[in-house]
Amino acid sequence: MKSSGVPARIVSIAKLQFGQLRGALYFALCVVLCFCAIACKRQRAGKLTLAQVHQVTQELAKAASDTAPNGMLIKTRRARSGIAGGGADELYLGLHGNAAARDKLLQKLQAVATLHRLTVDATTANGNSSRITLRSVGIATHHIEIEVLSSRAGNNENLPAGAARLAIVLDDLGSDRSVADAIFALQVPITLSVLPYHAHSQEIAQEARKHGCEVMLHLPMQSVANETPERQELRPGLKREEVEAIVNKMLESVPEADGVNNHQGSQATSNGALMDELMPVLRDAGVFYVDSRTSAGTVAYDTAKRDGVKTAFRNVPFLDDVQNKAAVKRQLQIAIRGAKEKGEAIAIGHPHAVTLDALREMLPEAKKQGVRLVLVSDVVH
Repeated sequence: MKSSGVPARIVSIAKLQFGQLRGALYFALCVVLCFCAIACKRQRAGKLTLAQVHQVTQELAKAASDTAPNGMLIKTRRARSGIAGGGADELYLGLHGNAAARDKLLQKLQAVATLHRLTVDATTANGNSSRITLRSVGIATHHIEIEVLSSRAGNNENLPAGAARLAIVLDDLGSDRSVADAIFALQVPITLSVLPYHAHSQEIAQEARKHGCEVMLHLPMQSVANETPERQELRPGLKREEVEAIVNKMLESVPEADGVNNHQGSQATSNGALMDELMPVLRDAGVFYVDSRTSAGTVAYDTAKRDGVKTAFRNVPFLDDVQNKAAVKRQLQIAIRGAKEKGEAIAIGHPHAVTLDALREMLPEAKKQGVRLVLVSDVVH
């Protein structure tokens, strides 16, 4: 049988050659894809997950604590976005020491970084502050600030390790810079709770750490009487995405905040549905929560505890419901006694002139009675 002008043998050879070429191309494509997969796998293997970043943060904090267990101020803030989105954990270390102590601390931190195959950017220094950045596959995972703090008068020297602990919170900071300066002048560890969006909120928050103080966001929440509400506050009926947007924006406005307590909030903290929406937001943001207990019906502390948020509550009376120095001094004495009876206590006041005068006179008395002044983060669990 004849073919149409092309010998059958030639057609067979052409088909064979085409099949061989197609097979060779397929093999080459498979090889290229395998190499790409291996390269991607290696890259993924070198990059830490967000959970691993948080674990390294804990190891860095422990290494810092072990290096200078007496007199180290350690603050961590978890990344609020994935690494791919540019988020990185932050670690602040306030060191009571000198340049030699700082260098020793840097060596310890670099050892932890090496253990996890993280690269360390060159240290940048500004006065008493040093900063380093750790990276995984070129992506920043940790920003670390080490600050050599000036010594504070009236601190906890010579008190036994197991002494009762008293944390003092002063609310409503943000509008008056001079009031913040008066608090810093006390030269004792005090926690400042800063309202968002006020004229000096960010400035006060940034200065607080330099003076060995701690910052919380004073989160506005609806009260039963709805007295003097802030321009934005948490109210019952808000959905999770609304709560998340409000809280994260407020945290961004007070970026130094390590924790949160409620401003007013007698209505909001008694609303279980709202607290159910709030606490996962705080947990994901990596901040603790202190229940100011502005209502006997509050469920905030119990909800925070259930949802895995580090938490505590005011467990002694407010210091300055009566704005009279003698009255505030009596309340401070109750707080000191409460700390001794309970082992630890959280007292809340406001930056009134009479309150600051009473603190100036009474805080040495706390030390005499064997009560250690601490930051709120030391008594959240």
